[in-house]
Amino acid sequence: MRTILSILLLFFCSLTYAQTTITGTVVDDSNLPIPSANIIVVGASVGTVTDFDGNFTLTVDQTPPFTLQASSVGFEPSSQEVNTNNQVINFILAEGTSLDEVVISASRTPERIFESPVTVERFGLKEIKNTASADFYGGLENLKGVDVNTNSLTFKSVNTRGFASFANTRFMQLVDGMDNSTPALNFPIGNLVGLTETDVQSVELLPGASSALYGANAFNGILFMRSKSPFDHQGISAYVKQGVTSQESAGTNPYTDLGIRMAYKFSDKFAAKINFGYLSGTDWEATSEVDSDMYGGTRETNRNYNGINVYGDEVSANLNDLAGGTGIVPDVYVSRTGYNERDLTDNEARSIKADWGLYYRPITDSNFEIQYVGKVGTGTTIYQGTNRYNIDNFFQQQHKLELKNDNYFLRGYVVADKAGDSYDMVFTGININRSWKSDEEWFGDYINTYVAATLGGGATDEEAHAAARAAAENGRFEPGSAEFKNAFNRVIDDPDLATGSKFQDQSKYYHADGNYNFSHLIDFADIQVGGSFRQYDLNSLGSIYTDYDGSIDYSEFGIYTQIQKDIELNDIMELKVTASARYDKSEFFEGFLSPRLSLGLTLNKDHNIRGSVQTGFRNPTTQDLFIGLDAGRAILIGSAPDNLDRYSRDFTGSDGTVYTQTGAAAYNNSYASSSVVAFGETGDPSQLRVANPSLVKPEKVTSAEIGYRGKFNKLIVDFSTYYNRYKDFISQEVVIAPFYGSVADGSAAVAIANSDFQTYSAYTNSDVNVNSYGASIGLSTKVFGSYDIGGSYTFTKQDFDQEANPDFETNFNTPEHKFKAHFGNTEVFKNFGFNVAYRFSDDYFWEATFGDGVVPEFHTVDAQINYKIPSLKSLIKVGGTNIGGKEYFTAFGSGYIGSMYYVSWTINNL
Repeated sequence: MRTILSILLLFFCSLTYAQTTITGTVVDDSNLPIPSANIIVVGASVGTVTDFDGNFTLTVDQTPPFTLQASSVGFEPSSQEVNTNNQVINFILAEGTSLDEVVISASRTPERIFESPVTVERFGLKEIKNTASADFYGGLENLKGVDVNTNSLTFKSVNTRGFASFANTRFMQLVDGMDNSTPALNFPIGNLVGLTETDVQSVELLPGASSALYGANAFNGILFMRSKSPFDHQGISAYVKQGVTSQESAGTNPYTDLGIRMAYKFSDKFAAKINFGYLSGTDWEATSEVDSDMYGGTRETNRNYNGINVYGDEVSANLNDLAGGTGIVPDVYVSRTGYNERDLTDNEARSIKADWGLYYRPITDSNFEIQYVGKVGTGTTIYQGTNRYNIDNFFQQQHKLELKNDNYFLRGYVVADKAGDSYDMVFTGININRSWKSDEEWFGDYINTYVAATLGGGATDEEAHAAARAAAENGRFEPGSAEFKNAFNRVIDDPDLATGSKFQDQSKYYHADGNYNFSHLIDFADIQVGGSFRQYDLNSLGSIYTDYDGSIDYSEFGIYTQIQKDIELNDIMELKVTASARYDKSEFFEGFLSPRLSLGLTLNKDHNIRGSVQTGFRNPTTQDLFIGLDAGRAILIGSAPDNLDRYSRDFTGSDGTVYTQTGAAAYNNSYASSSVVAFGETGDPSQLRVANPSLVKPEKVTSAEIGYRGKFNKLIVDFSTYYNRYKDFISQEVVIAPFYGSVADGSAAVAIANSDFQTYSAYTNSDVNVNSYGASIGLSTKVFGSYDIGGSYTFTKQDFDQEANPDFETNFNTPEHKFKAHFGNTEVFKNFGFNVAYRFSDDYFWEATFGDGVVPEFHTVDAQINYKIPSLKSLIKVGGTNIGGKEYFTAFGSGYIGSMYYVSWTINNL
């Protein structure tokens, strides 16, 4: 026992032989303290940060003389000589510009934004503290070129350069190097399981293809979030926000957001931290009763009504077909009556998350570090995919072990999730109806009443339909009734979509990656090598994937290298050349090479012109490969080779015959959906067009970009333009698979005419050109002395012939024009500041599996005022989002976004 205790003490503690102590302050040129400024010994890996009042104390095992440097984001660094022990050094930092900020994401090595070889956006401590949004994650909406689609109060989807839905598998989100996409859904669900605001060190966003360094799925861009190290940021910090959300539909409801961070440096060798965050509010209600099948239709005007946010009315049938084609009843479709979304969810938005880390530096005067980080999160949110889902008590955890220093890192982590009490709201409405009365009974009552009314009672057609619906609906479970509540609870606890709506999943993936930078060993260039490996373990218990007989496992890996060289051309010109290449391989597909070449020319240290050509690729997601889900409108069937026959289902034809059909029918014996519609309208079999989509394979992009960064006195300019050319673009194609007959010889036309078919949504690649292009420009400066003002304009355009490819949706889902602006001052007068942010989005057409429709243009203004109380180390902020109150939405079918007003108190957030 004594031996074990000695080992533990040796691991967690260390003895330091301090020889020199330096104290001092760091202030700006207005004599205001700069908290969180970095203080380091030049040439050594030891240092500290200033506290809330700009004070610091540093003890080092080093004998003077040596040089101490102070730096902070947005300021020019300053150095002073240390000559004696107990010396007091006071730094005054001159304010710099955003171009001086250091980023890591662009080249996997620290460099100024000014010299970055590609476009990069940064959201640092200053921007986080002064954001006009309700939280730092929402503040990303104000970055140049960034789109944020609001799925829920707790689920915002970040994207750049188009081609996005809420299932944004083209965009990657890394938190301290860990991918936090959910194993089940294959994409990040906002910041539901992310960082607490007091622990955010910086946020970097890299738009465009980045596969050369970051591999598969680094396709449209990457969001990097870095947390604070407990070695540099110690103590207890916390925040609490209390406010209200206001929406015409949901009314005014309380909103609470709070978090706490505790970090302690036990010695120069060991430090630890823990974070906790809690958010609770009422979600933006989705209440559209617009008929998705008939423009302007209502239940009164369209017997086959299918409301956008009404669920259960997806079940419909042709009355004449059900009556055996006798002609006694009309040849019209009638749908069952559905339930509004507000009846199927309490619209609770909630997030509870915690993380902790142990950090060990075993070697004195070295920044070699061993980290263990754990994260857990649970929450409730709304997700819109093929249907609308109430993600309730969703749970995700991550665990990472990492070894790192300035020259390398090696990390391994696992990400696992559980669906909790989540359920599909569309199938909830459908199966509450069915638990009361089966579809056969309901349509039977409808037809019998219609026939009796027309033949026996002499009623008009309208009167007969009204009587038929009233009879069929007699005894229906009304929302709020005991019968409805009991049926609702039974359905959401049943994972069989024939009778229930429960969403099940216990998937995970294991990931390892590493990188080594040889710059300390090689002088002529900065050379890096690295690689990654990922193993998927899909386990939805047969509810999402075709994992009926056990989990599905598969893997992928990649290796890469980068060479970066600075070439001084003359006294005023310097050229930076960066060349990267990565090879990736999935066990299902051939390997793919992703090269990148970029040039950056610096002129007079104030102007930088950059150009790059890079490639990217995206492996099909877990859903693209292994999904097997009846979503009501269509069966979603993944196209991994062994998945097609794993999905099998029996269907009853119009003559009562039972047909067994596997997922292979979607890919080997199917018609294009639009051609079946044309056949139904004309009765002409020549209108039928064979689909038989190819099996999905990786998607590729080649991107060319030109950019400029520079400053003209106080004016900062950042401009970029790009052109993307896609190959084998992945999307879903809706196809119709007949129960009998062959589409190749036309014999399947009989099955189509008899409505003996099943609709599938197949995952495949486009064989046509899909391209996009765009440009962004950002301007920022100071006016009236110390007032910050800036704005950006972004143009984005898709180049795709939709008319020639009516069955193929690219899901571009991006406004052509966006404009953003901000105006503020951190010190209008002593300790008082404010910020105002404005956003404009052009209208655009949204297309996704849930539905297609126009998203109208919108304008929104966020604003905040803040007051610092130095004696309490506190910041008080009063703010509001969308303070104009005009509600808007960012995706077809989602809830209208109202206003939010809040008061926050942040303590000791260094």
